Amino acid sequence: MAQWTSAVGAAQLARLLNSQQDRPAPGTRRPPAYRALADGIRLLVLEGRVPVAARLPAERELALGLSVSRTTVAAAYEALRGEGFLESRRGAGSWTAVPAGNPLPARGLEPLPPEALGSVIDLGCASLPAPEPWLTRAVQGALEELPPYAHTHGDYPAGLPALRAMIAERYTARGVPTMPEQIMVTTGAMGAIDAICHLFGGRGERIAVESPSYANILQLMREAGARLVPVAMAEGLSGWDMDRWRQVLRESAPRLAYVVADFHNPTGALADEDQRRRMVDAARSAGTVLVADETMGQLWLDEKYADGGMPRPVCAFDPAGSTVITVGSASKAFWAGMRIGWVRAAPDVIRSLVAARAYADLGTPVLEQLAVNWLFSTGGWEQALDLRRAQARENRDALVTAVRRELPDWEFEVPDGGLTLWVRAGGLSGSRLAEAGERVGVRVPSGPRFGVDGAFEGYVRLPFTVGGAVAEEAAVRLAAAARLVETGATGGTEAPRTFVA
Repeated sequence: MAQWTSAVGAAQLARLLNSQQDRPAPGTRRPPAYRALADGIRLLVLEGRVPVAARLPAERELALGLSVSRTTVAAAYEALRGEGFLESRRGAGSWTAVPAGNPLPARGLEPLPPEALGSVIDLGCASLPAPEPWLTRAVQGALEELPPYAHTHGDYPAGLPALRAMIAERYTARGVPTMPEQIMVTTGAMGAIDAICHLFGGRGERIAVESPSYANILQLMREAGARLVPVAMAEGLSGWDMDRWRQVLRESAPRLAYVVADFHNPTGALADEDQRRRMVDAARSAGTVLVADETMGQLWLDEKYADGGMPRPVCAFDPAGSTVITVGSASKAFWAGMRIGWVRAAPDVIRSLVAARAYADLGTPVLEQLAVNWLFSTGGWEQALDLRRAQARENRDALVTAVRRELPDWEFEVPDGGLTLWVRAGGLSGSRLAEAGERVGVRVPSGPRFGVDGAFEGYVRLPFTVGGAVAEEAAVRLAAAARLVETGATGGTEAPRTFVA
């Protein structure tokens, strides 16, 4: 019986390998062709773009796909077998593996364990520490409100009525009249989008996504069996290319479209009102459900967006919720550990989502809902946001300055909000930078995590979640990683220094 669970075709593998091409450093020699091929496949496995236990093409088939000799492919496969990244059996073919005792690196997106924080700078998670004292006050306020709820069963599939009403009032105050029946509280934005995908985006359904887009959402959709249809962003930080969107929605007729109009993750782009109106019109014409993720929407850093300076929310152009489903969250704006999200949609959609929770998570933790409701009802949310914006602004400016000093050929636009820089890495491979970064003590996610089918190999995402001396040290370590990639250094490690801020 074969030991593989999926297969990668020769054309697909060739396309992924070709996306890794980066510039050779002046004065350095390229590795032998078989070694370059083996390294490329190994990186694809480490990046997660080729799954573990995926069957690889036969040697002759891949040689034709890459226009290289069969001897080159055979030598590459043999090298991978020797390193533990490939297993083979006569009659069953060859499939990817992970060396014994060496689990897959996280590639910079999963949180670091606390014990590693002293020696490794984590630029993987776009999340800031909790804004104290507001977290403590919110939890204390929640505990005071808890006793009546403790005498109930504790399951509220739609969310606590008080929080649903409060979220509805906040939308109404933003100019979008909303009833509590249009709100469902979820376990973070990820829980919200997971529920939406299961309701609307069954296996094989097309979902249009921005290109690039938020990595964890893309992976969630892939695992749900969706067929992702990428739509390129407009140049710079100017939001959506509406001509492309209208064409994709018309020709592909996706069941869902997922967009981040407010300080887009990873680019930081902000869509203007005209783009929002046209997107809703295009989705309505195509019969596509538009999922608007506004988790970054309150993280503006430029004062011009204060006091009503932000564009109206996407749902303002579809107030009944017949086309637009809005997702919000406390996790980015307040703290990632506060796993409270919500969905705003038409009442019948909310009823369907709530009914489906009986087979999922049943509901969201009561205590955390009470904490968020306390923040909303006391004004603590706005004061905590003021602290959050000030910290993010300071971190952004420090990281921008440090990266421009240490890596002057890296290119990026400075966003007016959000938590991330989207950086073109001077012609280097983002995958190789991510791998080298872990060797020198800085974790950074590579561009292909945020694309479809290996796009954005020349990019990395840098969240401005560290500041001051830590941001400066992060840039120094990124420069060290870039030098390793430029010189083609492989194997061994450069021990990260212990860093104390």
